[in-house]
Amino acid sequence: MQSVPPVLRPEHPTPRPLAEFAEHFGLEADGSLEGLTATGITLATADLRSGEIFVGIHGVRAHGASFAPQAVDKGAVAIVTDADGLALVREAGLSVPVLVTDDPRGHLADYSAWVYGTADSPLKILGITGTNGKTSTVHLQDALLTQLGVVSGMSSSAQRHIAGESITARLTTPESSELHALLALMVERGVEAFALEVSVQGIVRHRVDGFKFDVAGFTNLQYDHMDDFADMDEYLAGKLPMFRADRAKRAVVSLDTPAGAVVAETARGEGVPVVTIATPQIALDQELAATADWIVEAGESTADVHTAFTLRSADGTRSLTSVTPVIGAHMVANTGIAIVMLLEAGYAWDDIVQVLERDGGIQTVLPGRTEVVTTGRGPVVYLDFGHTPDGFERTTQEVRKVTKGRLITMIGADGSRDTTKRPAMGAAAALNSDATIVTDHHPRWEDAAVIRAGLLKGALEARPDGDIREIFPPEEAIKVAVGMLGEDDALLWFGPGHQTHREIQGVRHPYDPRGMATAALIESGWGPVSD
Repeated sequence: MQSVPPVLRPEHPTPRPLAEFAEHFGLEADGSLEGLTATGITLATADLRSGEIFVGIHGVRAHGASFAPQAVDKGAVAIVTDADGLALVREAGLSVPVLVTDDPRGHLADYSAWVYGTADSPLKILGITGTNGKTSTVHLQDALLTQLGVVSGMSSSAQRHIAGESITARLTTPESSELHALLALMVERGVEAFALEVSVQGIVRHRVDGFKFDVAGFTNLQYDHMDDFADMDEYLAGKLPMFRADRAKRAVVSLDTPAGAVVAETARGEGVPVVTIATPQIALDQELAATADWIVEAGESTADVHTAFTLRSADGTRSLTSVTPVIGAHMVANTGIAIVMLLEAGYAWDDIVQVLERDGGIQTVLPGRTEVVTTGRGPVVYLDFGHTPDGFERTTQEVRKVTKGRLITMIGADGSRDTTKRPAMGAAAALNSDATIVTDHHPRWEDAAVIRAGLLKGALEARPDGDIREIFPPEEAIKVAVGMLGEDDALLWFGPGHQTHREIQGVRHPYDPRGMATAALIESGWGPVSD
């Protein structure tokens, strides 16, 4: 069993008087707050530290206030909850002070900002949302900021970076209490700029409330999250609040999908200055792309995961050509938006051009984004976190371009997530590769066989006579897949990406896809040649 990464907090928090907290937010206190202070705030008893506030909210399976006894045992100084939660706390016989609010989830970010003093953070905060490309964009921004000599921080679905330190991530977008603790820690460590991946759940569940983005960015809107939203319009509507005037100072919006026009119009209607960018090679609406303020174009890609690109302003006054450490036009689109967001944040064009020329491009490795596994000879295995039909299609097409021989895909899907996209994912893999192996990824609480069936349905319907195989578990599937490879072939393994665990029935099991791929290559005779 693998442990969940810890919540990060400031090392030297300033104690905040609870009486002032209650007065500031107009909260009714049940119990005396005299002389009490708080040094943090959290939703989870597992992460609670002595002297912090515990917040109990209505959950899917239980009310958070039912865990108040555990919170008190761990040193919770007070509990914030609703009227139902207050009743649960008192029924448990606890005398801890309780602060009552009608919507503890909705106000959690503001409470956290007050406790950690992050409402007016000195950090430059760059937030990026969209279906695909968020993780790549923030990693590229973090790398380029470092190359510029800026002390940077970053939070993605893969990792958290704090002034050069890397920590495994938990949620794509942290809970607001965790996010504000992270912001406070970054300020404490001298971080100057922070790049944040923002999921739609992070927006609609108020995880990114309580501060204002210096620049908000939008990548694209693709088919996903139909388990959370009724349709694509509702999905897009979930992202729009990030571009309100009270949430963002400026916006950079990609016009590669038509949703970009809606985002840009929304932001402008709010009085938020907007700069647009497009990648004509992948834009769905060429007329819309032609209206963009910036154009980014992909050049040649190489098998060692690099792509040349050119970024130019539409007015012709600025242009640069460099290299990004990813494959394909869709990844070049992320590179372009990453750079333009830095420009809008106040970093100088000439400085960016200079460091890219000095360093030969952006210097980083994106975890689990067409990440190369090789022994130095023979076939190559690419690990990719792709989890949408569009991501499967674009990545497979780009990897095929740099593969001399056959391309085999091995695919899995998340359990307890959008089931409707699975057939399209299977079809995208089957149509763009020579053979497809369907295996397991994160079943979570779902039956793994049901997940595989959805992927197989799409793959077999797309290519009834294709080489489509169902092999599980993944430890066996990788051996078979690599055994099918010849010297110039490649395997693109969708699913694990950067992750080092599999979640099965609520338990995180250690998982090493890189090690598994390497072992399979060696077992198949592609081990490194001894001197």
